[in-house]
Amino acid sequence: MKKSLIALAVLAASGAAMAQSSVTLFGVVDASVSYRDGSGNGNVWALSSGNNASSRLGFRGVEDLGGGMKASFWLEASVVNDNGAFGTTSTNNQPSSSTGGGGLTFSRRSTVSLQGNWGELRLGRDYVPTFWNHTVFDPFGTVGAGSYTNVSLAGMAAIAGTAGPVTGVRASNSVGYLMPTIGGFYGQVMYAMGENASNGAVNTAAESNNGDVAAIRAGWSNGPINVAIAYGATKFYSPLVGGQTDYKNANIGGSYNFGVATVMANWNEEKGAGVTNETWLLGATMPYGASEFKASVAGGKISNAANNNIGDTIQFSLGYVYNMSKRTALYATYSGNNNSGNAYNYNNGRAAATPGGNTYGLDFGVRHSF
Repeated sequence: MKKSLIALAVLAASGAAMAQSSVTLFGVVDASVSYRDGSGNGNVWALSSGNNASSRLGFRGVEDLGGGMKASFWLEASVVNDNGAFGTTSTNNQPSSSTGGGGLTFSRRSTVSLQGNWGELRLGRDYVPTFWNHTVFDPFGTVGAGSYTNVSLAGMAAIAGTAGPVTGVRASNSVGYLMPTIGGFYGQVMYAMGENASNGAVNTAAESNNGDVAAIRAGWSNGPINVAIAYGATKFYSPLVGGQTDYKNANIGGSYNFGVATVMANWNEEKGAGVTNETWLLGATMPYGASEFKASVAGGKISNAANNNIGDTIQFSLGYVYNMSKRTALYATYSGNNNSGNAYNYNNGRAAATPGGNTYGLDFGVRHSF
C-alpha cells in the first residue's frame, strides 16, 4: 500500500513538472512555380521556395520557472524545399562570414530567453528591430515577387558594388530586450557584436567593431491601429570609402484595419558609403471568405554622395490567396518594377540587362504549415 502511494506521488510530481514545460515542432513548406524576366537579361522559369511564407523547420520550448518567470528557446532553420538544402547564415554580421546553404543551420532564429512581467531578455541570432516594419506593414510579408524588400532593402551590398553588411533582416551574436506591452505601447532594443579582436587592422574588414549592430523599435497598437518607428546602424568596411562606415536604416510604418480591408503604409531609408536608398509603400489586404486579396505600390530612389539620382523605380504588386484549410493555401502573385535612372535597377529576382530596364515576376504556389 505504501509503495503504491509513493508511486502515485512520483507520477503526480512528474505530471506537474511536464505540465510546466513544453517543446513544439513547427514549420512551413511553401513551393511555387515562378517566372522572372530581366528585360534583355533573359527570363527563367523555376520551382522556388517560400514565396507566400518562408519555408522553415523549427523547434521551440518554454519552461515555467515560477513567480511569473519563464525560460524559453527558439531554433528555426530556413528550408529551401525545392532542392532540399538549408539556408545560409552569418557568424559575425559581415559578408565574408556567410556560411551554410547545405547543412542544417538555424539561420532564421537561434535564441534563448528569460521573461517575466518586466519583459524578455533574448540572446542569440534574431531579427533586427528595423526589419519588423518592413514585413509587418507589407501586404506580402516581405516574401515572393511582390515583396517590399525588392525596393526597401536593395541594400548597400547591391548598391554601387560595395560589400555592405548582412544585417538588414537578422543579426548574429545579439543581446535584445523586448518590453511588455503597456497601454498598447511596445518596444525592442538590440545590440549585436561583430566579434573582431581589439587589435584588428584599421580600415579593413578586420577592424575591431566591424559587424557591431545597434537598433531600436517602438510602437503603439490599439484596436484597428498599429504604428511603429525603428532605427538601426551597423559598422562595416566599405571599399567605396576605403575604410569603415555605418550602414543606417530608419523606417516608420502603420496600418489600419477597417474590417473589410487593412490598409498600410511605410517609409524607409538606407544610408551607407555615401549612397542613400529612400523608399515608400502603400498597400492593402482584403479577406473575403476563404480568399484574401493583396495589392501594393512601392517606390524607391537611389542617390550617390553628390545627390545624383542613379536609379529609381515604381513597383506594382497584386496577389491572391485561397485558404483551403487553416494550414494549407494556394496563391498567385504578380509584380513588376518600372525602372529609370542610369546606373542601378531594382528587381524582383532577375536584374535588367541595362539601367532603366524593367523587371517582372510571377508566382503560382502552395503553402502548408504544421
